[in-house]
Amino acid sequence: MPDRQAEETAVALSWSGGKDSALALWTLREELGIEPLALLTTLTEDFDRVSMHAVRSALLRAQAAAAGIELVEIGIPAACVNEVYEERMAEALARPPLDRAGTIAFADLYLADVRAYREERLAQADRAALFPLWGRDTTALAHQFIDAGFEATLVTVDPSRLDPSFVGRRFDQQLLADLPPTADPCGENGEFHTFVHSGPIFDRPIEIELGDVVERDGFAFQDLLPAGRSD
Repeated sequence: MPDRQAEETAVALSWSGGKDSALALWTLREELGIEPLALLTTLTEDFDRVSMHAVRSALLRAQAAAAGIELVEIGIPAACVNEVYEERMAEALARPPLDRAGTIAFADLYLADVRAYREERLAQADRAALFPLWGRDTTALAHQFIDAGFEATLVTVDPSRLDPSFVGRRFDQQLLADLPPTADPCGENGEFHTFVHSGPIFDRPIEIELGDVVERDGFAFQDLLPAGRSD
């Protein structure tokens, strides 16, 4: 017989591969004593890459392996409408291992409408939502991320909010110093997205190489390659 109490307390973490997700995992482990049973990520089926971040699925899987947590990949089309997204998510929540997760954790910081949407959708599936980073100061978080030994690279930049020359740069103290005052240090206004390749949540670094920079759909993307690959 399944342990209903264990299911109600089990947590899965929504995972993009970026710094906010990494900080959420670190916070779950270090502050709340929670080890997620799974990471769940949406991948754009047309390109086999993480949605919005455009990171290759191979690197995502390397992160999950280094974190020692099972990865659940949810495929969605490139032009995904809400109805399709919600249908795919519901299907994933109904299957192992997510069927054992009574709570889904998210790395959101302060977008109240996004939080309300997540809480509403999960409540309909008889699940709870957890926001371990909610309301924290983004300047403090950015410095905490670096000071803790995390390493990340900017993989997506919105040129309407930040100069595209920032794409491909390491997320470090020099980058924070170079950001214009209009940019959030954690990119919470959509200025940029990152890929985390080293840090205290991993038992080994993810070796990467910089590929091409591509401008597409109004964004600048830095392709990342698993070390040793040239395609």
